[in-house]
Amino acid sequence: MSTPRVVSLVPSLTEAVAVSAPGVLIAATDWCTHPAGLDVSRVGGTKNPAVDRIAALAPDLVIANEEENRPPDLDALRAAGLDVLVTHVRTLPQAFAELDRVLTACGVRSRPGWLDAAEAAWEAPPLFPEPCTAVVPIWRRPWMVLGRDTFAGDLLARLGVRHRYADHSERYPRVPLDELRAARPDLVVLPDEPYRFTADDGPEAFPGLPWALVGGRHLTWYGPSLAEAPQVLGRALRAARR
Repeated sequence: MSTPRVVSLVPSLTEAVAVSAPGVLIAATDWCTHPAGLDVSRVGGTKNPAVDRIAALAPDLVIANEEENRPPDLDALRAAGLDVLVTHVRTLPQAFAELDRVLTACGVRSRPGWLDAAEAAWEAPPLFPEPCTAVVPIWRRPWMVLGRDTFAGDLLARLGVRHRYADHSERYPRVPLDELRAARPDLVVLPDEPYRFTADDGPEAFPGLPWALVGGRHLTWYGPSLAEAPQVLGRALRAARR
C-alpha cells in the first residue's frame, strides 16, 4: 500500500499527522507552526487557502475542520476532484475520536503513544481548587468570548472552570466590555490565540479581576499538546493574578 500524500489545513492536525506519520504531509498552512522545522509546502492560511496551489499538488487527501476552514474553500477543493476529510471537534471525546479517524485515513496503522498519553492525562485532570466562573475573551476590537458548545470551553469545564457564556445562543458572541466587566467573573482567562493577549494587552481591561494567561495551543489544539495540556493549563489557572 503506497504512502498517502496529505495536505493539512488545521494546525493541530498538522502536528498530529507529522509526528505520527513522518513523510505523509506534503503541504500545510502558514499557521502550522508545529512540529518545529516542518519542511512542507505552504498553501496560505486556514481561512484563505490557495486552492489552485493545493489542487496542483494532487494530494490523496486534504484534512480540514468545520470551524477552522470555510465551506466555500472546501467545496472548491472537492470541485477540483480532491478528497476532503472534515473533522468536527467540540468536546474532548470528539477530539480523540476524530484524531483516530484522521490518523487512520493518513495510513497510521498503530495508535501513537502520545494519543494514549493524552487520554490518560485527561482521566483525572487537576481541578481548580474551588468553583470558578470565568470570562474567556478570544478577540478584542470588538470583544468576543467563548460561548456555547466549544472545545476550549469543554476543556476548561473538565478543569473545574465554567465559562460565563457557556449557555449563550452563539458559539463566539460579541459582548461589550462593560457587560463582560459587569458579569463579575471569578477569573478572566486570556489565551494567546486567535488574539494574542499578553500581560500588557488584555488584563488592563478588567481592573480588579484575577486574570490568567494561557497558551492557545493547550486550550484550543487537539493533537500531541493534549498530553500536557491538563497540567500546563492547571498551573496557569491556579497562578491567576490581579
